[in-house]
Amino acid sequence: MSYQIKFGTDGWRGIIADEFTVENVKRVAQGTADYISKNCAGNLSIVIGHDCRFAGELFAETTTRIMCANGIKVKLAKGYVSTPMVSLGAVKLGAALGVIITASHNPPAYNGYKLKAHYGGPSSPAVIDAVENAIPEQVFLNLKSLDEYIKAGMVEYVDLETLYVTEVESKFDLKAIKASKMEFAYDAMFGAGQNVMRRLFPEITLLHCDYNPGFEGQAPEPIDKNLAEFRELIKISEDIDCGLVTDGDADRIGLYNKAGKFVDSHHIILLLVHYLHKYKGMSGKVITTFSATSKITQLAKAYGLNIEITKIGFKYICEKMVLENVLVGGEESGGIAIKGFIPERDGIWIGLTLWEFMATSGKSLDALIQEVYDVVGSFAMGRIDLHITEEIKQKVLANCNAGKYTSFGNYKIEKTETIDGFKFHLGNGEWVMIRASGTEPVLRVYSESDTDANANKILEATKAAILG
Repeated sequence: MSYQIKFGTDGWRGIIADEFTVENVKRVAQGTADYISKNCAGNLSIVIGHDCRFAGELFAETTTRIMCANGIKVKLAKGYVSTPMVSLGAVKLGAALGVIITASHNPPAYNGYKLKAHYGGPSSPAVIDAVENAIPEQVFLNLKSLDEYIKAGMVEYVDLETLYVTEVESKFDLKAIKASKMEFAYDAMFGAGQNVMRRLFPEITLLHCDYNPGFEGQAPEPIDKNLAEFRELIKISEDIDCGLVTDGDADRIGLYNKAGKFVDSHHIILLLVHYLHKYKGMSGKVITTFSATSKITQLAKAYGLNIEITKIGFKYICEKMVLENVLVGGEESGGIAIKGFIPERDGIWIGLTLWEFMATSGKSLDALIQEVYDVVGSFAMGRIDLHITEEIKQKVLANCNAGKYTSFGNYKIEKTETIDGFKFHLGNGEWVMIRASGTEPVLRVYSESDTDANANKILEATKAAILG
């Protein structure tokens, strides 16, 4: 029995040379090719790219050769690219699907395989299921070399980076950003956003914008604990007004204010709604996931915008953005998309939107956040991941299902929601949420309160109650 390839919330991922091998990539590529041949007969084409990870080019070329052997023409990116570049390429080049070889923010030992739809966002769960079901136990094709397929006209190299830069230049007021008296910094985390940002803003402070497939041993996830060097750089500097960070494939965002304080995705989503609606007069639905701050709902209602809460995972937001008029769609983990672009997470696109907001308003990031607070009030979010045994995890979930928790320490539960996990409302705008990882013995616990200290108190009380 061969290794079972399963797509998680955002693609298939595995440890390089263990699960993620050339033979297994051939298998998942064959499943993708079978899906295209069966469902996209009028458009047998695909866009393929890879990010900065080890052996990305090898795996992208392997996928390309499988596609060509199945009669599917390939638009192949030359050099590493970001996930949003492949998604945009699928749209602009009219491909049936896109594939990006990336493990996103996972540790450096991993690589992965993401499927992108013709509309420029994550493929739907139905498409993912169809591809999974088509993955063979083994691939027996006699593959030609990449050069032979190029000579046969089956492969065309495409410049997805320039395609993306052109799109950025057409949509943003880059002159205003560059002409402002503000100073900006960018940390690529050695990821695939580095070249584009160097092209767009060669004059700004750049960090970790080098090719380093090992990421210096650090998972390229743009969260505060992974960004000590960038944080200290901003703190020491007297000039940097805002620091932008993107993950390994540049679809997630991290942000810092002038003082070197991390600005989480909850605040970023609020800033985007505020800017696009209040300053630019744009409208549309606001969509966010179950673990995001309730202040997003409060702001949307204050501005007369419809709000919808989905399960956790950007694919649920994307499904809505494809079919409806959505202004902002975002999740707690840093994946955010906005109206006027493809329905795809994009850390650079979101970062430039906020830099444009600062530049055109002439206001600091903190001043703009205060404008949001003036409408909804200040708040703080907390999160801990409890690494426990599967037995304890299942016991806690059973207790949640049975309604056995009526309080966590001194925090009395007033109401429970179960869209995706268990959200316990504690009154006064406070809540705590328990959600299990689907792939490992981990419970994720989220909280919201008025201050960091109080959000952490809720987390500790909850932890004591469920594990005590």
